[in-house]
Amino acid sequence: MTDQKNTILAIVLSALVLIGWQYFVGLPQMEKQKQEAHLKAQQTQQLQTQSPAGKSASGTPAAQPGAPSTPGQTAAAPTTQRSREAVIASSPRIMVETPRLHGSIALKGAQIDDLALTQYHETVDKNSPPIVLLAPSGSPHPFYAEFGWVAGAGAKVKLPDSNTVWTRQGSGPLTVDRPVTLTYDNGEGLEFRRVISVDDKYLLTVEDQVVNKGAAAVTLYPFALIRRDGTPQTLGYYILHEGLIGVMGDQGLQEFTYKTIEDKKSVSFKATDAWLGITDKYWAATLLPDTKAPIQAHFTYTLNGTQKSYQTDYLGEAKTVAPGATIATSGRLFAGAKEVAVVDGYEKALNLNRFELLIDWGWFYFITKPMFWAIDWLYHHVGNFGIAILLITVLIKGVFFPLANKSYASMAKMKAVQPEMAAIRERYADDKMKQQQALMELYKKEKINPLAGCLPIVIQVPVFFALYKVLFISIEMRHAPFFGWIHDLSAPDPTNIFNLFGLIPYDPTLVPVIGHFLHLGIWPLIMGVTMWAQMKLNPAPPDPTQKMIFDWMPVIFTFMLASFSAGLVIYWAWNNTLSVIQQSIIMRKNGAKVELFDNIKALFGKKKGAGKSG
Repeated sequence: MTDQKNTILAIVLSALVLIGWQYFVGLPQMEKQKQEAHLKAQQTQQLQTQSPAGKSASGTPAAQPGAPSTPGQTAAAPTTQRSREAVIASSPRIMVETPRLHGSIALKGAQIDDLALTQYHETVDKNSPPIVLLAPSGSPHPFYAEFGWVAGAGAKVKLPDSNTVWTRQGSGPLTVDRPVTLTYDNGEGLEFRRVISVDDKYLLTVEDQVVNKGAAAVTLYPFALIRRDGTPQTLGYYILHEGLIGVMGDQGLQEFTYKTIEDKKSVSFKATDAWLGITDKYWAATLLPDTKAPIQAHFTYTLNGTQKSYQTDYLGEAKTVAPGATIATSGRLFAGAKEVAVVDGYEKALNLNRFELLIDWGWFYFITKPMFWAIDWLYHHVGNFGIAILLITVLIKGVFFPLANKSYASMAKMKAVQPEMAAIRERYADDKMKQQQALMELYKKEKINPLAGCLPIVIQVPVFFALYKVLFISIEMRHAPFFGWIHDLSAPDPTNIFNLFGLIPYDPTLVPVIGHFLHLGIWPLIMGVTMWAQMKLNPAPPDPTQKMIFDWMPVIFTFMLASFSAGLVIYWAWNNTLSVIQQSIIMRKNGAKVELFDNIKALFGKKKGAGKSG
């Protein structure tokens, strides 16, 4: 039948989308989650063969910072691999203590290289270690920021570098209300002064001054860089960017994965009103230069032996300091969690250029971000993101109610004229053209839309993707609990029917070849049942092939969605339930029989009958 064919077409198209999504997203996610502990246990950092450095020992600055020779002075490479704690303890440091950050700044090189995010933990256990964002050179996973000056080409000026030990004025940690001041005298007439301050979130501000006490003018260029040594473990999804990122003024958003920048080696931009950095799924470190200052920005990759390094940096315009004069520059570093309100707040307060794009909202930005705000608003009223998802589903149903109402009403009318449609097919069984013409006249007469069955499914697709994106990228959803066994809505349902929900002590997902199919929790099963009920709401198709598709579709979707975020599966199950209720009411209102219970009885009746005949 035309209505059945259209419905099947819509379901098959949706299935193809979900199969592709599962192939590129779901399966990689499961594989990476299973291998994560194993990889972390085996991964070892190669000996550090390259400094965080850049500028050559001769003092000549790179013509293009971010190329293999970058701003900063070459430091002696560590000869042994040490733990992060050992590296931190081996050098003088200034403690950093704020409500959201804890760590230290090295006096050697004045590098910002030790920051942990105190409000976020590695697991759902609140007693697990906090997330470590920045780590010093010489530790297993170096990731740090550096600010400073380079001299003009050919100039021989002694400048502070990564080996320079700065002098700290005063004592005590760096806090929100207490900046720290560092000084360095090069002994050749230049005095360097640096003031570092931090706010109550994730923003550090670095103000640099140079006082010329000598007899000759000196020209210097301010720079800032973020460097990561070693390739970090990434999720590798097409829908999520992890790597180097920035907005380069009028050139817009620039994104380079680690693999892409390895292939390109170096990419340069000249821009004003720019920002740049390195982003992970939930965390990021970005440089925020003065929005009105022209800069030369670079994304670079270097390989020294087996050591891979990735760097984002910028070089500001030349500043000349005359004898007896002082020059100054200011830069900022965002180092923290990509919280939506915080990122948007910095964009507004600092007048940053599309800083919101630090969070990867994706192609459905116009749906994804409003959906996040709606869920977040509901969360602050009900106190549970899972309940907020259920409520947003009801709101979405309300928004699409007029469309769904017309769709279901048209389906009900089509059921009411089934005898007439059957008669037309029988009358013109040998003339398909006349058969279609007669059916179209019937549709027109009864005001039936033969494509109505597609609409309820089609309109769910962008909403489904948008909600998936919200659950996947927004840190607010990370480790957000629901009820019972769901402790993290952004992770798959942890239960599994194939080990009797934990009664059998083994992990079925580790079975070779088919293991990634053996993850089926309680909520995916609930979702499958609700989808099956929605299918049974309609009369069984007379064609055996169509009936087989309808019978197996809930099973296929159940296995496909099993590895998706629990929040998404809960949404889908709740949406199916609401659809069953809505469709039943509308069908009764339009005089069509609700086939759900009859189909269920027929299903079990056939089984019972088959048993007797045996």
